Amino acid sequence: MNIKSEATIEDLYSVPENCKAEIVNGELLLMSPTGFLPGRAGGEIYASLRDYERLTKSGYALPDNVGFLINLPNRRSLSPDAAFYTGKPTGGKFLNGAPVFAAEVRSENDYSETAEKDMASKRRDYFAVGTLVVWDVDVVKEEVIRVYRASNPEQPQIYRRGEVAEAEPAVPGWTMLVDNLFV
Repeated sequence: MNIKSEATIEDLYSVPENCKAEIVNGELLLMSPTGFLPGRAGGEIYASLRDYERLTKSGYALPDNVGFLINLPNRRSLSPDAAFYTGKPTGGKFLNGAPVFAAEVRSENDYSETAEKDMASKRRDYFAVGTLVVWDVDVVKEEVIRVYRASNPEQPQIYRRGEVAEAEPAVPGWTMLVDNLFV
């Protein structure tokens, strides 16, 4: 008999350097590195949020690979590609609770039926733990930002090139040109 133990927060802290993971359904889910466009888009979102943080001092802009500890039956952590957090800093430890805003930038392998279901499930988890807005950022195929809100989680607002995206009510007054996500 093979008895498999449930992944712990300690396991998450032990993920090899330069790796990203979340605890989903009791397992450590490792995430692959991403390519140029998705990586750059995540960086641009973070940089814009960082400018907003410095201006408003209303929270913390966070880049890729930051862990947020949550407590759902099916998920113990989140690690968005960029985020805005209004809780208390935790030094070198993972943050407690969810960000108010999370950006998930699609990579090359995020376009299958299974990937769509996984992304929708993750959005539901974000909203279940208090995230107000989740961006689904597609810089590879459709070149859009789908803005999902906890107040209407199944109906995204879509922003395209030439438009200005926002994350109300999570990040009040913050906007970003969609074109900034592209070279």
